[in-house]
Order: sequence, then C-alpha cells, then structure tokens
Amino acid sequence: MTNNSTFSARLAPPVGGFQEIDGRRLFVHRSGSGGPAVVFLPGASAVGLDYFGVQQGVARFTTAVVYDRGGTGYSDPLPLPRTAAAVATELHELLRAQGIAGPYVLAAHSLGGAYAHRFAQLYPRDVAGLVWLDAFHRDWDDFMPDVAGLAATERMAPDAEQIERMRPALHEMRAELLASYPEDLRQPLLDAKGSDAWIRVGVAERSGLADLATELRAGPDIPDVPVVALTVLGTDPAQQASMPQRTLHEIHEGRRRMDAALVSAVSHGEQRIISDTHHHRLCFDRPDAVVQAIRDVVDRAARL
Repeated sequence: MTNNSTFSARLAPPVGGFQEIDGRRLFVHRSGSGGPAVVFLPGASAVGLDYFGVQQGVARFTTAVVYDRGGTGYSDPLPLPRTAAAVATELHELLRAQGIAGPYVLAAHSLGGAYAHRFAQLYPRDVAGLVWLDAFHRDWDDFMPDVAGLAATERMAPDAEQIERMRPALHEMRAELLASYPEDLRQPLLDAKGSDAWIRVGVAERSGLADLATELRAGPDIPDVPVVALTVLGTDPAQQASMPQRTLHEIHEGRRRMDAALVSAVSHGEQRIISDTHHHRLCFDRPDAVVQAIRDVVDRAARL
C-alpha cells in the first residue's frame, strides 16, 4: 500500500513547523534547551504530537524533539513501508538541518525501536543513550509464541473494512487519550487522526515488520550507552478478548525476557516493568515513568 494522498500536504500542524529534506517537508517541533537532546521516535499509527505531553516534561531539563518521519503524520507523503536505513538517515539529516547537536538520547516507542536501532547502527557516535518505550526488537520472534510473531502480526493487521467498523471506537479512544491536550492542539490532531490518509499510513507501516527485523539483524548490536527499557505488561482489553490466557502470559513473559536481554548487553542498562497500563497508552497513562526514564538516561549519559 502506498500513501499517495495529498491530505498531509494540505494540513497545517497546530504547533511546530517543517524542515525540507531532499525536497520533502518533514514536520518537527522542538521545546526546551540544553543537551543531550532527546528525540522521540513514534510507533506505527502514532505521530510526533502523540508525545507532546511527555515532550513538555522533558523540555524542563533538556531539548526535546518530536517529528513525523517521511510518509507519516504531517510530513509529506512517501510510499510505505520504508527500510529502517532510509528512516534513520532521514532523521539524521533532519537533526543536522535543524542545528540540533548530537549525540542524542533516542526515546523510541513501539515500531520506533526499529528506527532507533538502525540509527544507532549507522551513527553510533551520535547516540548518547536509548530509552526503550515498549519498543520493537529485532529478535522479537526469538522470544514470542508463533501466534504473536512478526509474520503473524502482519497477517492479523486489520483491513480497510475492519478499520471502517472500528472507526467510532478508535475516535472515542483517541479523544480520551488526548483529553488533557490544549484544545487548539487536540481538535486538529483528532481530525487528522480520523482521516483516511492517516489511517492508511498506520496499516502500511505495519506491513514490513519481518523485513525490518532482518535488516537490523544484519547490523551490529546497539552501542554501549546508557539504556532504560520500560516493559509494559498490562493487558490490552482487545488482546484479552481475542487470545487465550496462556498465550497472553507467554507474550508478557517474552516481552520481559526480550527487554532484559537488551539492557544486559550494555554496561549501564536497566529494565523497569510497567504493569498498570498497556502498550499504546504508555505515554498517556504513565508520563511520569517515561519522563523519569528519559531524565535518568540523560543524567547517566552526562556522567560518562
């Protein structure tokens, strides 16, 4: 599926602006000052402004950057999915064009973990630390039951008809998640998230998960920088309704072991278990835990 709609090009973001990279506009919004700068890498179906709340918390102690990778959100359209190298290179160029000095702390949520890992492979000297927000892991299939593997996840992605049926519930969920946002930001973001173009983007980005894992496995491990991994073990009601309890337990245990392996591979790694929310709600329900994890990585990076 390709995102060839001109919808994104017609949208004006409620905050932030655009940076031109290779003839395309990328949405970017920065707050705060100082370093190392923290850069948020969104999950699939998410956009930079979904992290606005935690960005404001981080901006109290350092520079905090949210953005929309090419083909998503307010940025100009591109065919999706893309390679992790293409996304990582684009982000590196964006940060340089914005005059935001490295090295950076990358705060990656969900699918954003694939792009953070590739960024670290390509530009290890530009990474001061990593904050893993229940993020994608290249060895996902080694830890998960087959029913939750990457190939199965791609097959189970909702099609256009299913998404249409889900639209009212999705709108209600988004409205609740963004309830605390300033109204001048909240309503435009809700409208954009309900658009066909943005919904199609989320589906398209999830169609290349196994290829991303293969790409990352061909490269090195993450560099030896401070890492905090927030492992979310709360149960998503939708998963609870569709999966046996035993499978959910296997998925939770797999997530726990997967992030434990990630942090054990570096000298200054720490895993923190979050049990009172679930995957897509992490930054909305537990901004305190997210901001604290980022602050701790920023502080540890500054001491090294």
